[in-house]
Formats: sequence, C-alpha cells, structure tokens
Amino acid sequence: MAPDQSEVKQSGKAGPARIPAARTGQSPTPGKSKGGRPSREALEELNRRILDIAAGLFASQGFAATTMEQVASACGAGKDTIYRRYPSKAALFTALMEGLQSQVTSELDSLMEMNASPAERLKRFARALLSINLRPQMIALNRAALGEAVAFGGVEPKPAAESPIMSRFSRLVVEAQSGNVVADGDPLFVAEQLLYATSIKPLISTMLGESRFSDPAEEERYFNQAWKLFLDGAGG
Repeated sequence: MAPDQSEVKQSGKAGPARIPAARTGQSPTPGKSKGGRPSREALEELNRRILDIAAGLFASQGFAATTMEQVASACGAGKDTIYRRYPSKAALFTALMEGLQSQVTSELDSLMEMNASPAERLKRFARALLSINLRPQMIALNRAALGEAVAFGGVEPKPAAESPIMSRFSRLVVEAQSGNVVADGDPLFVAEQLLYATSIKPLISTMLGESRFSDPAEEERYFNQAWKLFLDGAGG
C-alpha cells in the first residue's frame, strides 16, 4: 500500500511491502512444551501461518469474499483459534497490513544506511517505493483495502505524519534540502509530492487493470521522467 493512504480500524495502521502468498501445503503439527501446551515457537509459527494464508486469501478473493472460516480451514485450525487472536476480519486485516508495513520499513532502512549523496539517497528511496508498490501482492492487497474494505467501514484515512515510511522519506528530504538539492519547504509535504509524482499514478493504474507498468523498462522510464520533473519543480 502507498505509505500514507489508509489504516484499518480496530487498532491498525496500514503501510505499504510484501507478505508471502498463502502456502498450499499444511504446516507440521505445532510442537508442545512441557505440560502439553504449544511452545512459544509453535504459537509464533501458527500466527505466521494464519497471516500468511490470510494474505493469500485477501489478495486472491478480496476483502468481502474472504471469511474467517475460510482462513481457519486453510490453516487447519479451529475458528476459536483464529478468533482468540483476531476478534474480527478487520482486526485480521489490520495485523496483516501492520506486518506488511514492518517488512517494508525494514527493507527501506537499508537504503537509509547507504553512503551516497543526499540526492542519490532520496532518489533510491523513491525508486524503491515505486517497485514495492507495484509488487503483485501489494497491488492485490491495496485493491482489497481501498476498493472493498472502505465500503465495509474497515478502512479510514491515515495521517501521513504517522507513517514510519513517510517519516523516513521526510528525513531524506531534509538532507536534500540541506544540500540545496530540494528547495526549502515542509519536508513531509515535499515527500508526499515526490511520492505522488513517482508512485501513485503507476499504483492506481495497475490497480485498475492497466498492464504497462509490468514492463520493467516502462517502470524505469516512468520513474526517471517523474524524478526529473520533480527536480525541475522542487530543485534548490
């Protein structure tokens, strides 16, 4: 999901990366600790499996068509097991998108650490966000969130200032402003404009079924054109 687009109600914030597609095989029976209770490792593995399979179902079927019963059946777990962890479908979707955001944030942090000029760091961060937003499962989950979950009252706008991804993006804008690469201005606002210039159009077009950005060369051409246009308008 585009980093500042939405969050799922019931204590969740969505963000844009990739949750693996649902597995087709069953996982081994969870191990048990002394006393017959599942070990902590087994419980963590079960929770990963629940989110893994839920991601695949939401991505392939959409939000409305996916049920908690389907998730339980696909996981080989009882409905009570699912509901103890996630009291509603919205809560499950929340946890899924939180995990997605966490993975993306970790991925982007490696770009924050690279040794390069402020302009190059900002450019690579923006380029990475475009590639992340165009991942097939990201497209599918964004479609489920924005196209269906909104209608069911499960998703509401999330302030960009609360997004850890946009926070990192803003810090890179500040660096670029210090180096006179980008003109002075509210860093968050500048980061949002760069996001819209480089990622949002391809994301929305692909969500609506356009295939042009499935071509890596076209993706790269679009980004370079948008990046140049951004610097022409916001250059320091």
